[in-house]
Amino acid sequence: MTHNSFKATAILKPFYVFRRKLPLLSYILGRMCTMAVMLFLLGLAVFGLMALAPGDIVDQIMMQQLFSEGQTRAGQNLQSLNMEQLAARRAELGLDQPFYVQYLRWLKRVVVNHDLGVSLISRAPVSFLISSRLLNSLLLNVISLVLITVFSFVLGVYFSTKAGTGLDLAVTFFALVLHAFPGLLLLILLQLFASVSGLFPVTAYPPFPFSEAPVRFVFSYAHHIFLPLAAAFLGGIGGTLRMIRATMLDQLGQPYITSLRARGIREWRIYFNHAFRNTLNPYITGSANLLASLFSGSLILEIIFAYPGIGRLMYEAVIQQDINLVLANIMFISFLVLLGMVLADILLALVDPRIRYGKE
Repeated sequence: MTHNSFKATAILKPFYVFRRKLPLLSYILGRMCTMAVMLFLLGLAVFGLMALAPGDIVDQIMMQQLFSEGQTRAGQNLQSLNMEQLAARRAELGLDQPFYVQYLRWLKRVVVNHDLGVSLISRAPVSFLISSRLLNSLLLNVISLVLITVFSFVLGVYFSTKAGTGLDLAVTFFALVLHAFPGLLLLILLQLFASVSGLFPVTAYPPFPFSEAPVRFVFSYAHHIFLPLAAAFLGGIGGTLRMIRATMLDQLGQPYITSLRARGIREWRIYFNHAFRNTLNPYITGSANLLASLFSGSLILEIIFAYPGIGRLMYEAVIQQDINLVLANIMFISFLVLLGMVLADILLALVDPRIRYGKE
């Protein structure tokens, strides 16, 4: 062994000891480091794509300023502005620098000062804009995830006991139709139903704030959110139900199930204490993707039903080329998705004793 290799081994020895003694914690820290690298590269890509987008946010800001000053012929007045004024405005916003310089400045401000900046269009703090919409999106998606999880497990386990019957075939076909049905078309049909029937409002949020009448707001919110929640539920339960049912049928055909039945174990204990537990692994693995699909799907939902969530906020920011708001939204949603994947891996280690990270 050379001197350099011996020195490198001595330096890395504490890391090997830490990994051997605390394998799960070392795995989590490793995934967190990987998450940080992925978020850094994602932010750099977003800045690059926004720099390639057509149009100029400085023109929009100038137009908005002229309108606010009462200029009715804003387009003509914008043409009369000289290049020095536009260049000065770009320099003030830092848009005259290459996109990677802008990104590094933004990253330094976020990490050092914990400041997400201000919206280039509305001039409101980005953290305030996100926090005001975040609770709405989280509430919608968490309720959808809970409903999809509960109904998928209950129906999936139940219909695995009825495999081959007419009812099982009908439910399986219906789940396949829901899984393949275009989500955008489902949202449009539900909104048309609300408009024609008048049973539900076409918007997904009450027209008055929570502070005005808390009790009335809760009932009104439940009425407004019913159809969007139904759309998210129907869009997600089809694939999840089929996965749970197929996993249960696969487990019920395993030799250990036959052995348990031969020993006289009650059928309900076989289902819930043995087969059901083994269906958790594929669901936990796919739950992170399900949460990501709910957040991405809520973008269209929030636009169609005028729901004030973070997806609609991102759409408006992209249309206006508000780079600070776009980047903060994308980084936050990406962080939630990556964090969900890490939590899924941790839950797998907790529910399955065969999984042990970091051990030979």
